[in-house]
Amino acid sequence: MVRFLVLALLSLAGVTQTSASPTQASEPPNPTEEQPPLGTGSLSFPWSHLRLPGYIVPLHYHLLLHPNLTMLSYSGTVRIELQVQNNTNWVVLHSKGLRITTATMLDQNLAHLSDKVLPVLHNPTHEQTAIFSPRVLSGGQKYFLFLEFGAELGEGFYGFYRSTYRTSSGETRNLASTHFEPTSARMAFPCFDEPSFKANYSISIRRSRAHTALSNMPVEQTVVLDDGLMEDRFAVSVRMSSYLVAFIVCDFRSVSATTASGVKVSVYAAPEKWQQTHYALKAAVKLLEFYEKYFNIKYPLPKQDLVAIPDFQAGAMENWGLITFRETSLLFDPATSSGSDRVWVTMVIAHELAHQWFGNLVTMQWWNDIWLNEGFARYMEYISVNATYPKLRVEDYLVDTCFAAIGRDSLNSSRPISSAAESPTQIEEMFDTVSYDKGACVLHMLRHYLTDQVFQSGIVRYLRRYSYSNAHNQDLWDSLANTCSEEEEFSSGEHCYSSRQAAKNAYLYAGEHLDLTSMMNTWTLQTGVPLVTVTRQGSHLLLKQERFLRTAHPSDPTWPSLQQGFLWHIPLTYRTDTSTSIHRHPMTTLTDSVEVGEEVGWVKVNVDMAGYYLVHYDGSGWDDLIQLLKDNHTALTFMDRTHLIHNAFQLTTAGRLSLDKALDLIGYLRSESHTVPLLEGLGYLEAFYRIVERRDIPDVTQNLRKYILWYFRDVIDRQTWSDKGSVSERRLRSELLSLACHLGDLPCLKQAQRSFTHWLDSNSTLNLPADMAETVYSVGAQEDTGWASLLQTYTHSLSETHKRKILSALASSRDTNKLTRLLELGLEGEVIRTQDLDSLIAMVARNPKGHHLAWSYVQKYWSTLVDKFQLGSFSIRNIIIGTTAQFSSTEELTEVRVFFESIHEQASQLRVTEVAMDNIQKNILWLQRNLGTLRSWLDQQID
Repeated sequence: MVRFLVLALLSLAGVTQTSASPTQASEPPNPTEEQPPLGTGSLSFPWSHLRLPGYIVPLHYHLLLHPNLTMLSYSGTVRIELQVQNNTNWVVLHSKGLRITTATMLDQNLAHLSDKVLPVLHNPTHEQTAIFSPRVLSGGQKYFLFLEFGAELGEGFYGFYRSTYRTSSGETRNLASTHFEPTSARMAFPCFDEPSFKANYSISIRRSRAHTALSNMPVEQTVVLDDGLMEDRFAVSVRMSSYLVAFIVCDFRSVSATTASGVKVSVYAAPEKWQQTHYALKAAVKLLEFYEKYFNIKYPLPKQDLVAIPDFQAGAMENWGLITFRETSLLFDPATSSGSDRVWVTMVIAHELAHQWFGNLVTMQWWNDIWLNEGFARYMEYISVNATYPKLRVEDYLVDTCFAAIGRDSLNSSRPISSAAESPTQIEEMFDTVSYDKGACVLHMLRHYLTDQVFQSGIVRYLRRYSYSNAHNQDLWDSLANTCSEEEEFSSGEHCYSSRQAAKNAYLYAGEHLDLTSMMNTWTLQTGVPLVTVTRQGSHLLLKQERFLRTAHPSDPTWPSLQQGFLWHIPLTYRTDTSTSIHRHPMTTLTDSVEVGEEVGWVKVNVDMAGYYLVHYDGSGWDDLIQLLKDNHTALTFMDRTHLIHNAFQLTTAGRLSLDKALDLIGYLRSESHTVPLLEGLGYLEAFYRIVERRDIPDVTQNLRKYILWYFRDVIDRQTWSDKGSVSERRLRSELLSLACHLGDLPCLKQAQRSFTHWLDSNSTLNLPADMAETVYSVGAQEDTGWASLLQTYTHSLSETHKRKILSALASSRDTNKLTRLLELGLEGEVIRTQDLDSLIAMVARNPKGHHLAWSYVQKYWSTLVDKFQLGSFSIRNIIIGTTAQFSSTEELTEVRVFFESIHEQASQLRVTEVAMDNIQKNILWLQRNLGTLRSWLDQQID
């Protein structure tokens, strides 16, 4: 009966019996005769922990899969070679949503240990499966576990799932693709789905002649089966974690090139989007060659594929040798992609290729240290793209990364970089601003502290020492602090430094030795970001550090408890008007002082914002810097000017600096010629405008609108409606004109309307300047005919970056019926793909007419959204933050809290719910602390 059931299931899945080679690795020798399975009635699940036992280790998976793209299901077999370390009768591994139909255990000679099909028990809560062997598996021996299984292709974005695309003729085509990180390999095949269980994989995939199969390794052999199906057998993989396994069956086209070291790089996309793959190919080759040189470690696989998947929740996924991307993160259409789109595609490719070393070659031991993967990959984006595409000026974007990290870290709901995470939901939530952005900024600080050469030498040592293995936080610090020993043969001497330069675990910094581990533990093992208060006293600077919080104030009764136990080892830097030198001082106590001299006029602490900390200038410190910016702003670098603007406005939010002082600080911006500080200052004014606009405070809204358009008139008028200029100039133009039109600037609105009319007259075929398209569409979307035309164009466009601009414009409509229609289309998932639903909800929430509509929608369809995206996913977090970040009243805070209480079982598993309420509290406090000051300051300016 069992055997018949298996055959019936395989038949339903579209698998037919073939005379495939009897030596196919995934198929064990058959028992001499069919036997009924052992009963499971007397057996109970043998394991109670979330993590798997460590006494059985997988060595090699032989995996055969047959997806049926018509039936939307698949069948498979897996034979796992196991090393057993302790005597046991049980093998416990992961599986989720799989029908395991047969389980047998073989010895190392592939002989069956039992003539019966073995019992299979499931623990769905822990996503685990246990197989019972009546014969004891002996410690020190190798065995093979053979499983037959089947499942439907997933409807979401995890495991082995179905994606679709539509051709220009209207035909819908299916493909099957995978996404496993962090805990979804178990949804595709039974496996030991934890990062420390590294193994080799031999993968075979059956497909039709019309399709292509891709996996981590290149195809070694293709066999034609009796029923006409093809079976692609891929080369054996390197040792890797289960979350990096990948396979795709599709009918895509590709472009290919070869790196200087002989690696074949290919970019795949849907056939009609093939022309949009060429930029990605060029960038991938260039970046892969850079990383091989920088890490001084050859890329270990013979090929690297990059594939644009039509339905993809994340931005991209670093599967070893087979990186998958959302189409907007890989495809570049010169006709419709903007300068910012080019930067984004380049940075995402750089991020995923960095992972081939950080994450794939060396993997964190457990998910609590995911920042070792993500923080490094985020930071390497800037190092690699700055070296390979200097004209993109990606260093301009590093400040945004660090400011985003500080924004999260200055809330009481933040977490340490290295945090405990056990359940799949907790693990999923680790992929956040803290792991990515704070991780990158702490590494940036460390690189400046150690010097480029020492930092590079240390990470090369780390990668070499833990290749094909797993590492902890401490392993990185040890690698950075150790010198190279004589027996370690690096292929290039430039990556070693002598014991004269560094002693184990200690570095010379400003004449003092600092313990690297102790220093870095203060940044990775404790929550938050420090604020250094600087007070001038004669020839000294008095320094005081504390935890910076935007939702608490020193006058609050809770303040002492919020500050209890916090201390950072800060590699402090400062610059004065008397020297061009950068002065360094290690601050390892709560209070400190440095000698600067009586003759010093001004002091700027945290040079070029290399350190991950904020600075408050007590006494006359801010006044001195305000005057400096008015008199000679170029005395400070553009990074220092940006840093001052950011810190000042953050301090106003925290109630530590008066808003008029911060507004006076940006009074010099008419003289500012650099994009980054200009956009930083403008960004705060726009944020204030949006908060008072939503709260419907007409006098302040009107006066702030007038002030922005008056103060920035010259720079607005200098902008051209084109794609000309450097990436920085194009970025400024795009953001400035978008804001001007949003503020109702008549010249801006007239030009946008004129361009939109031309676009309509061309029957939507005119290619607008890509940098200006979203602004033009947003103005055009305010009329019924314009909105309808944009929706029609959205439906048929073959460029996902173009569609994203149109969707943003559609969501800017002031007509709530249209916004409701968009949300309905997002829920249906046909015209607007489900992958874009979270972004759509956030876009509608950003619209003053849509923020309560979006929040009501989330409450109404919460269960549906969780079913679509998984509880801890970035999409769910984006939806929660995107809809609540607009709120700024105690009534709204209460409403959000009541909703979270109504879904307590889910909300209690999420850290993001606390972040959301902290954000609302921050907005409430900002209005309480600053609205009156803003009103008075604007009245003076307008007068």
